[in-house]
Amino acid sequence: MSIKPIRTRFAPSPTGRMHIGNARSALYPFLLARRLGGTFILRIEDTDQKRFVPGAEQELIDGLHWLGIQFDEGPGIGGPYGPYRQTERREIYHEHAWKLVDSGHAFPCFCTSERLDKVRQEQMKNKQNPRYDGYCRSLSIDEARQRVANGEKYVIRFKMPKEGSITVTDHLRGSIVTENAALDDSVLMKSDGLPTYHLAAMVDDQLMQITHVIRGSEWLPSLPLHAHVIRAFGWDEPVFMHLSVFLKPSGKGKMSKREAAEAIKDGHSIFLNDMKDLGYTPEGVLNWIVLMGWGVADDDVMTLNQMVERFTIDSLTPSPAAINFQKLDHFNATHIRLFSTEDLAGRIKPYFTREGLNVNDDVLLKIVPLLRERLVTLDDCLGFGSFFFKDDVSPNPEDLIAKGLDAKQSAGIAQRAYEILLAQSDISHERCEPPLRAYVEESGLNANQVFGILRVATTGQKVSPPLFESMEIIGREKCLARIKQAIEILEKM
Repeated sequence: MSIKPIRTRFAPSPTGRMHIGNARSALYPFLLARRLGGTFILRIEDTDQKRFVPGAEQELIDGLHWLGIQFDEGPGIGGPYGPYRQTERREIYHEHAWKLVDSGHAFPCFCTSERLDKVRQEQMKNKQNPRYDGYCRSLSIDEARQRVANGEKYVIRFKMPKEGSITVTDHLRGSIVTENAALDDSVLMKSDGLPTYHLAAMVDDQLMQITHVIRGSEWLPSLPLHAHVIRAFGWDEPVFMHLSVFLKPSGKGKMSKREAAEAIKDGHSIFLNDMKDLGYTPEGVLNWIVLMGWGVADDDVMTLNQMVERFTIDSLTPSPAAINFQKLDHFNATHIRLFSTEDLAGRIKPYFTREGLNVNDDVLLKIVPLLRERLVTLDDCLGFGSFFFKDDVSPNPEDLIAKGLDAKQSAGIAQRAYEILLAQSDISHERCEPPLRAYVEESGLNANQVFGILRVATTGQKVSPPLFESMEIIGREKCLARIKQAIEILEKM
């Protein structure tokens, strides 16, 4: 028996911004295809024109590229089973919809929206589940075709069996049995000639030879209908997997738009473009996402290649996963520490230049080892390292006053430190640290007082990378000028 080559797909609708749910729905099928030497496809399901958002398709593609998830077939690169946008496959769906009509598995429905609304209202009044009442089910194919030929507006509905049940399998949940009587005569093709998801996705998965369908849990209730459609054509079903639900950080319910807006105020987001701007790395984001629904240790640090090596669909779990931004921060910081000096320098440079700073690449390479351990997100580099690329700094005068001392005493400490540094031929930390520590000992002051004044004077901030290493990179003349400025500020207070 021949084994089909693995073919998986990510099939988003361009109806909004790319978020972590989209990213995970792309990541798992990508990992499966790469793990088993298969093919990963991008298909754009854009038949819902009412919800279509211009630019959304490009955002999806850009998001995949940023994450390092490369598709083998899809828009822009083509492939043997294109086109890969559903609006370009209209005739294919039309043909398949009418095949179902001819085989008795579907029927044209000419009911107006007014009639359907009236039926629904009556059903709800009688405390019945709103559903199609079967008004056009018994029309003969000849009469239906004649009415279509006459230009009458119609949709095509699936003719759901009224008796018996259907058993379908979700790889994560096992067998699911549904009574056919509980299922509706769902619309497969709309009056505008475009298909619904229930037809288009099933046809495309068959024609594109998809072997595994990994998709969001919102499609689980539709699985019995989809199995009916597939079996009506006489096709083999792919392996279906419906991923776990993402819950908001509290673990209670899905995250709303309002809660997503609140999260970004705290420097977090569920949208990939935001995450990129906030300084998150694709490595950190992927590591965070992959573990929400994958039953391996939730603190495992992995690169994309390591994910490919370890991935198996048998380890996926249907259990809901709460969005934990603290874990995102943990993984992001961990991956930042794994980057080479050159790699990290290249990643943080745009954050400095975006602030209008003139970045010297030699200086940048020197400061990366000082910053690396302090960064949670890439944009943290601004708070810890902007002063390296400024001609001068503007310290808060109050910050220049050491704890337990006044402005005059602090000015005296700054003056003595200035004289000690002025006497040195260079400002390397090996040369400058010993005499300054000796001054601390003989003065009876504590190191926090002396070095705190020096830190604020030379960097302009109370928190910085290691002081003496920072001063060495800033340079002798610039440090002396900044300390002199601090003395002047203190003497005026």
